[in-house]
Amino acid sequence: MKKWLLLCLSLFWGYANELPTVSSVDLERYLGRWYEIARFDHRFERGCSEVEAFYTLRNDGMIGVKNSCFLADENRTKEAHGRAYIVDEKSNAKLKVTFFWPFYGNYWIIDLAEDYRYAVISEPSQEYFWILSRTPQMTQDDINHIVHYASTLGFDTSKLIWR
Repeated sequence: MKKWLLLCLSLFWGYANELPTVSSVDLERYLGRWYEIARFDHRFERGCSEVEAFYTLRNDGMIGVKNSCFLADENRTKEAHGRAYIVDEKSNAKLKVTFFWPFYGNYWIIDLAEDYRYAVISEPSQEYFWILSRTPQMTQDDINHIVHYASTLGFDTSKLIWR
């Protein structure tokens, strides 16, 4: 009986810790320009401001990714080009993205406004986190919603670097 209880608890614990994604993403609506509103610190965006992402559908069915940012210390714009493919075709909410083939990272859409005005991106380890918006600024209500939701998922929102 103890083994059965431990098995049930471990299955529940594993399920409870799974990072949820949105149930459905319309890729046609998701494509286009996104402005980074906030992120966790990581080396490949260190020193960046005015970060933007632009997604396109490629001829090979993959998603083209162009990220750009302004590096104030160097007084220049930096661009990174990559590609992504869908991992979960049922929802389109889980993708793999690469900027340095053959290395791919997870790109999970964990929150998305019904009208696609904002998106929240992370991955299973919760090491990375982005708040993206269709406009350079967001309403305080949307920000409050996202920060509250992220906190309930276990993200340390005090680590956010804001636009």
